[in-house]
Amino acid sequence: MNNKIDSTISDAENPEWSDDMFAHARRGPAAALKSRGRPKSEITKVQKTLRLSPDVIEFFQAGGKGWQTRIDDVLKEYVKSHQA
Repeated sequence: MNNKIDSTISDAENPEWSDDMFAHARRGPAAALKSRGRPKSEITKVQKTLRLSPDVIEFFQAGGKGWQTRIDDVLKEYVKSHQA
């Protein structure tokens, strides 16, 4: 097998890069330069381990996505109603 590059062949679809092309090159599409994931919240939550009854989990999970947020909302309401 011949692994030598034939310098007489020109590839119009893939021209050789100039110094100017390298100077202005960007890595990946412009969208890839944006930060990933959801935006940072002003109020961060604390991660803790919490054991709940299976029927409580089943009830909230039956509502689909966002079940953990719904539990958080219910607990916030409880706290509000019990504050002096």
